[in-house]
Amino acid sequence: MVSQLSGSLVRYRVWFALLSLVLVAALGMGLGSLRFESDYKIFFSDDNPQLLAHEANQETYTKSDNITFVIAPEDETVFSPETLASIKKLTEESWKMPYSSRVDSITNYQHTWVEEDDLVVEDFVANPAQISLDRLNELKDIALAEPQLVNYLISNRAHATAVSVNLNLPDLRVEADKATVEVVAYARALRDRLEAENPNLKIYLIGQTVVNNTFNEMSTQDMTQLIPIMFLVIVVLLQFILRSVVGTISTVVIIALSVLATQGFMGWVGYAVNQVNVMSPIIILTLAVCDCVHILNNYLYNLSRGDGRVASMKESLSLNFQPILLTSLTTAIGFLSMNFSDSPPFQELGNISAFGVMAAFLFSMTLFPFIVLLLPMKARPPLQHSGSDKLTGAIARLAISRYNPLFWGLLVGAIVLVSFMFKNELNDDTVEYFHEDVPFRQAADYTQQNLTGFDIISYSLNSGESNGVNDPAYLAKVEAFSQWYLSQPEVVHVSSFTNVIKRLNRNMHNDDPEWYRLPDSRELAAQYLLLYEMSLPFGLDLNNQIDGDKSSLLVRVRVKDQKAQQLIDLDKRAQQWLVDNAPEMVTPGASVSIMFAHIGQRNIDSMLTGSLVALVLVTLTLLVALRSFKYGLLSLLPNAFPAGMAFGLWGIFDGEVNLAVAVIFAITLGIVVDDTVHFITKYIRARKLHGYDAKKSIEYAFTVVGKAIITTTVVLAAGFFVLAFSSFDVNASMGLMVGITIIIALIWDFLFLPSLLIKVDGSKPLAQSSQELREATP
Repeated sequence: MVSQLSGSLVRYRVWFALLSLVLVAALGMGLGSLRFESDYKIFFSDDNPQLLAHEANQETYTKSDNITFVIAPEDETVFSPETLASIKKLTEESWKMPYSSRVDSITNYQHTWVEEDDLVVEDFVANPAQISLDRLNELKDIALAEPQLVNYLISNRAHATAVSVNLNLPDLRVEADKATVEVVAYARALRDRLEAENPNLKIYLIGQTVVNNTFNEMSTQDMTQLIPIMFLVIVVLLQFILRSVVGTISTVVIIALSVLATQGFMGWVGYAVNQVNVMSPIIILTLAVCDCVHILNNYLYNLSRGDGRVASMKESLSLNFQPILLTSLTTAIGFLSMNFSDSPPFQELGNISAFGVMAAFLFSMTLFPFIVLLLPMKARPPLQHSGSDKLTGAIARLAISRYNPLFWGLLVGAIVLVSFMFKNELNDDTVEYFHEDVPFRQAADYTQQNLTGFDIISYSLNSGESNGVNDPAYLAKVEAFSQWYLSQPEVVHVSSFTNVIKRLNRNMHNDDPEWYRLPDSRELAAQYLLLYEMSLPFGLDLNNQIDGDKSSLLVRVRVKDQKAQQLIDLDKRAQQWLVDNAPEMVTPGASVSIMFAHIGQRNIDSMLTGSLVALVLVTLTLLVALRSFKYGLLSLLPNAFPAGMAFGLWGIFDGEVNLAVAVIFAITLGIVVDDTVHFITKYIRARKLHGYDAKKSIEYAFTVVGKAIITTTVVLAAGFFVLAFSSFDVNASMGLMVGITIIIALIWDFLFLPSLLIKVDGSKPLAQSSQELREATP
């Protein structure tokens, strides 16, 4: 059946090629619908509990969309007339930023004091140019004594400060992405203008909106830089290894069309390009190469034996159709198992890659033969002692002659390596998602070292009644919770309304420090709150701290230099404090930081199921396709171990894994099956068709497919190692891990699998001469 199908593919290659081109054109029409998507929420499913808690807080208080200007005077003096004037100007210009809803800085901080019986609420710095030196020192002392400011809007030694801009971006994701680009461009232009006006200032940009925009820029950068680099790497490698211009051109055409069709598929199904699925073209690039290389390798070999071009292609398709179909299916199964991921971008990557794998298979079987046979190609005489033949021959001799020590040595080594995988810790860090040369990463690093923490955990503490925020007992518990958090070593700042009410209480008692405490009565607290709210200017109200019916307060905790598990542990300690001291106010910690801290673990948990399902489906596929229970099960070891060994190496040399790690097994399972299937199908062919014993069959498999396996491994590893140069660490780590796994898989397929086959099948007296082997080799 395969022989007849291969003959039809070659005989009617023109029609098959036309149908393929029509399919590419139809899919390509979907490219017009592609767009970039940068919102951090794309990483989370709609029912993600951390996302739901975060959105509930945003609906109750204010949105977390924000751009913060972090100002670093070179003279390390914030309280100078020139610097304060620049801060005031930046504050005023920030109100004009598109979608700006609130601006906070030390210049417009609402300072309170009492004049006779009147509460005065005014900007902290009204006219910087007219401030005397003594007044500057006085303002500095006041600012450094204010808990609401220190380690948030000003550093604890007044050498750095910030202007925080809250944004009310559109809810629709498409509009929000456009708005993100617009406001970041405005912020950058404003920053550049102020730095030019005041050379003493260095201004950094951080905030969630800057993170979203950086995600978008990283996606664009990966698409415009890494993909062209990969194309170049593939062309160079193919030409170097295959030494065939026609073969290289034909393969590149199939690659390009596979990527085009896959990107068009993205547009048709409504996927937006994001920082994770942006690497799908690189995956398709590498996987499409594998199909073409296997076909081309046997085609060129047949030509060198003197066969005609059409006959050579037909024989090559006949030999490779089943293993390429099998590897394509198993690879697609591996990618489709990513739908178990808890993060939608990885689900999308899996679906896109699975589609691309099957598209590459289709085009390699229909369009590739047409292109190869269309272009002029002369048969080359076979090289009796080519470098690749020498290499595969040497490996074959080693695998056969030393099979027993190789089997036990590699097995023990694998078990030892796999044991180190448990040294890995899930330690996502949103800041470290980006390489150190990315401006946002530099801004975040400076901010955490000099001003405040990047990560935030928010708690909406409910009093249980309308106007309950005025209840002294409730306020006392909120204050105790805030003070407990301030005592934690990871915490640099806690923003709580209790600081405001304590300051007002002190103000109303002639600024006596003894009265910096919570009011004793509900009525007094209500009066202070009403008086203060009536004095606040538009845009600087308390909606970011108190809900509409005054039943809840929002406590924001800023944390510095903590990774995922540490943030989760800190929140668990806070939850336990609430359970022990204020059980009626127990509430989940919510923020973007908490969302990303949890998503890695949720991804691992969900992908454990996905990986098991993929392993079962791949095994069943191999059992059916190979029509052998024994060989189907034997293929599991070289397929399952490489990913575990790669994790073991990672545990030894790094030990920290991020969001992407959960999908590594699913990605690599389908890919590493490729080499195993091609090797074991040739081995079975030698056993059944030629009657060889195990050792002769292994020699046959190395002769027929060894060079192609080396070629595809080199190209695959190179493709994923290119990803390691991504400035987005999730992609970089994934590329490095997959590349390592592929190389380990090659070693196992060439050294462990042969020794395993010899041990299982033994040495039956079916050996034939080397001359017979060469004559029988297709």
